[in-house]
Amino acid sequence: MKIGHGFDVHAFVENRDFIIGGVKIDFHLGLSGHSDADVLIHAICDSILGALSMGDIGKHFPDTDMKYKNINSREFLLKIQELLRENYFKIGNIDCTIICQNPKLSPYILDMKKNISQDLSCDLDQINIKATTTEKLGFIGRGDGVAAEAVCLLEEIT
Repeated sequence: MKIGHGFDVHAFVENRDFIIGGVKIDFHLGLSGHSDADVLIHAICDSILGALSMGDIGKHFPDTDMKYKNINSREFLLKIQELLRENYFKIGNIDCTIICQNPKLSPYILDMKKNISQDLSCDLDQINIKATTTEKLGFIGRGDGVAAEAVCLLEEIT
């Protein structure tokens, strides 16, 4: 088994969709980034790449490459799934926390789990997603952005 941890943060901006876990969230702001700025998927990718000792999301999908401009981050998960297969690993489980003051994300979590489990070829119950606030403290509490953390356990395919 291998364990990995990932973290990502993006600032809110106007005139952009707010996408988390591949789900469009009904909100008046979106997240700034080269891709769709999906903090949850980015944290998950980093956790898996970390467990595989293969660097981070920036190494595999650099923001200097225009082919990733505004890309749906679910495409990253599909490529990460290929890396898992090529290296004879599968998802044991993934545990995530989204840190966001507003909007409330609980109505969207099941759809996020469905997207992630589908893209990583694992069961729904292998993905756990929690959402929390910072009780109005710091940049997240002020409504300036969103962060996500993810921890994954990979199992060797025998």
